[in-house]
Amino acid sequence: MCRNLFEADRYSSSPDQAETGKRSADAEARRRPRRLGLPSLGGLAIASGGMLLRWGLAARRASRLACRRKNIFGPKSWNPISPGSIVFLQPQRTFRAVLCTELKKPLVVRDVPSALLQSHEVRVHVCSCGVNFADILACQGLYQHHPPLPFIPGMEYSGDVVETGKAVTNIKEGDCVIGVTNGKALAEECIADSKLLWKIPQGVPYEEAAALPVSYGTAILALKHRAQTQPGETVLVTAAAGATGLAVVDVAANVLKAKVIAAAGSDSKCRLAIQKGAVESVNYSEASLKEEVKKLTANKGVDVVIDTVGGDIFKQALHSLAFEGRIVVVGFAGGTIPSIPANILLLKNISALGIFWGRYRDEKFPVFSSTISSALSYYQEGQIQPQIGKVFKLEEVNEAFAHVTQRKSTGKIVISTN
Repeated sequence: MCRNLFEADRYSSSPDQAETGKRSADAEARRRPRRLGLPSLGGLAIASGGMLLRWGLAARRASRLACRRKNIFGPKSWNPISPGSIVFLQPQRTFRAVLCTELKKPLVVRDVPSALLQSHEVRVHVCSCGVNFADILACQGLYQHHPPLPFIPGMEYSGDVVETGKAVTNIKEGDCVIGVTNGKALAEECIADSKLLWKIPQGVPYEEAAALPVSYGTAILALKHRAQTQPGETVLVTAAAGATGLAVVDVAANVLKAKVIAAAGSDSKCRLAIQKGAVESVNYSEASLKEEVKKLTANKGVDVVIDTVGGDIFKQALHSLAFEGRIVVVGFAGGTIPSIPANILLLKNISALGIFWGRYRDEKFPVFSSTISSALSYYQEGQIQPQIGKVFKLEEVNEAFAHVTQRKSTGKIVISTN
């Protein structure tokens, strides 16, 4: 139980002594401060006769705050003090972070304390953080991963290394990096395992770097590893103007040299996908996706579908596949998880594949890591170019999330800490 620092001023004495107001020599000898925990503040403190001199008010407030800190703030640091001791207090470093304190409620930005590094960890000053639909789902309690409240959302970021653990050899202070995490990226600071960081060249825009890991990692894994897409094949991409959709169009058209049909919910979004490399487009808010794909492929169908929408769009895309076609399920942004009729798979010899990119980090890390390394290589070679839809400030995180959920976004939405 955390107690107030100033409880040290309450002394033990008998009721009789308290009533008479007299203190005997024995009672005086029994006066002792209680053993107290002293939160890390800043400056110099002197404990004398049970009184804490200098920083008294700050220490009292810090004690109360420390009592409340759980989960995200980590373990409390306690040091017993005794009368006459001189205590040197280290200033506690803090940083701003986005906090989800209650599911389905607005996020807040608060100062949180920095944690100590473990030997394999790296401290990164975050400059930009990519916003992903998974972040929004996590804050609604609808994602596969359910972090305990309160938590810092955010899966990908870019920034500068400011400190490394003793065992870290692949990263050094001053390096520019991109990183991925299960959370904690939407902040000015992030502590990461060194193997989950990739160096980027000096001068690369932080916003573009932060847009690479999740969207392009997913696109590369879906197209190359799962669908085994070949040059010249026809690829249908749903939600083609979103962050992942545009990344899929970019990689399929400009790296794999496939023929891309982009499907989106408006003419302007279709035009954006065409600019990224698609050869044809379908506005499925105005026409049947299935019928339009038939026309565009002379009734043959497409070889590969990369779907992030689900629902009726998925069903139409499934029926748009050619013989031995492959459909890759990336997500259900439309809110409806569809079922797959087994007879459709049988009649056309179709393969239905799933992809949960983050799972590869735990199950097949070399594959996971290669998707980010490949994305960086393609970017440096000029084969791909992330589309930044809009940049928000850290304090505008709720507006940024709303921009995505209201389907106003095209490309990657990025939050800047600067």
